[in-house]
Amino acid sequence: MKNKDATYQYLLVLAMLLWGGGWTALKILTCQLPMDVIIFWRFFIMSLSFLPILYFFKEPIALNKNSILFIMASSALNVAFMISSFLGIKYGLAGAGSVIITSLSPIMTFILMAALFKKRVLKLQYVGLVVGLVGAFVILELHDLSQFLNGANAYLLLGATMWAGVTILAQKANAHIHPVHYSFFISLVATFVSFGYAFNSDLSAVFDQGFKFWVALIYLSILGQTLATTIFYMASGKIGSEKTSSFMFLVPIFALLSAWAVLGEPIQAHIVVGGAISMLAVIFINKSAK
Repeated sequence: MKNKDATYQYLLVLAMLLWGGGWTALKILTCQLPMDVIIFWRFFIMSLSFLPILYFFKEPIALNKNSILFIMASSALNVAFMISSFLGIKYGLAGAGSVIITSLSPIMTFILMAALFKKRVLKLQYVGLVVGLVGAFVILELHDLSQFLNGANAYLLLGATMWAGVTILAQKANAHIHPVHYSFFISLVATFVSFGYAFNSDLSAVFDQGFKFWVALIYLSILGQTLATTIFYMASGKIGSEKTSSFMFLVPIFALLSAWAVLGEPIQAHIVVGGAISMLAVIFINKSAK
């Protein structure tokens, strides 16, 4: 059993590495083609890549009214998240974007859960929220409000909020549909939604792009999403969601290193400090929630 746990832990490190590199891939794509074209092809390729995974799991697909509602809502939020992330990364840094969304979305998730479902907030969780706000202030450079409102960080904060909504829906949908089926149908519905959004654009423009573009697109769609997500769900079922979620703290580290190595982005001090403070806040919140 211990050997199996170790295997899943190694796979989780790989999944976090793939997720972290996805932000660098997205940055490359934002410089090549319009947002609506990139978003459509990302979801389309992701949907196709799920087909062999569905065959591997061999789980019967069962849809009901509740699961369909969760799928539709999450698909809309996923498209909105991609739009926010695209704009945030286009006008900002890939490494900074990953730290902002990864570190702030768990805090936003807790705030939304407390507000929407009237969850009781413990004293240590209040401490975590205060620490989280300090981290957000540092990481988003809120001392200069005009720059924040006109810059990439506003899009990234919106993206973190959207992802918090996606997280809550995924938690609630788990009682109605298998996680892999859920991810597949989300990407499938998002493909049709984004196609309607990009219908009047030149979707065939991707075939005029070079090798670097296709590597980034395939990486983002398959390795950074489908494969990494599947590993995450499998590990969550084998070694527990709490232990699995702790590996998420590796994502911003890998993202910063990837953006530095591939794109030559500087590792900014306020991003590192603010991200570390925000992660500490998440630890406070999770510790007291046990």
